[in-house]
Amino acid sequence: MVDTLGLVLMVVVHAANIQDYQGARLVFMKLRGLFPRLRLIWADGIYAYTNLVEWVQRFAGWVLEIVKKPEGQKGFAVLPRRWVVERTFGWLGRYRRLSKDYEHSTQSSEAMIYLAMIHIMVRRLAPSKANAAPT
Repeated sequence: MVDTLGLVLMVVVHAANIQDYQGARLVFMKLRGLFPRLRLIWADGIYAYTNLVEWVQRFAGWVLEIVKKPEGQKGFAVLPRRWVVERTFGWLGRYRRLSKDYEHSTQSSEAMIYLAMIHIMVRRLAPSKANAAPT
């Protein structure tokens, strides 16, 4: 789960035999109570084929809005808000440790994702050499 800037809020790594729409419940269960201002969640179209929208509303009171392709759209289309998650995947894909499944446990995989995101955030906070004060 990422925020509107693409920064990771929550990661759940699970076995490959669990579909994304099933794993979404695991994310929401870990997320509940951590972000009290969370009200709206955008999700990909795959999540519309389950009762996830209703479950999320009952479980935590959040609105799960499914981002779908426009009617009649054929081929590739940039979907609103979907690109934010894809951009985050691109950022994380630059880290060698995340390029393949090197980890022995799901906990260490999650930790590596958090570490990569911390690195991304710290680099954004650090002043660039062009803006640094003269010494």
